[in-house]
Amino acid sequence: MADPVVVEMANRLAEECLAVQSETGEDRLFMKVGDVLGASSQTLEEAFLTAVRTRMANDQGRRFLAQTLAAHREKAGSGE
Repeated sequence: MADPVVVEMANRLAEECLAVQSETGEDRLFMKVGDVLGASSQTLEEAFLTAVRTRMANDQGRRFLAQTLAAHREKAGSGE
């Protein structure tokens, strides 16, 4: 398990990276940042990539649930 300080740094960097990624539309920016990190710290690179991927997966899961609920409500509202 990574040092708590490393995890904290990775989490902050992941949040910042995803914000920049969203604003710029560069959807693979996190991979470039991971490469930069890996050149000096494989530990931070791994923690960062994990933090980014878990956040992205969470967002995808939430979107899926919202779409599923919207489709259900639309179907229920149409009387089918």
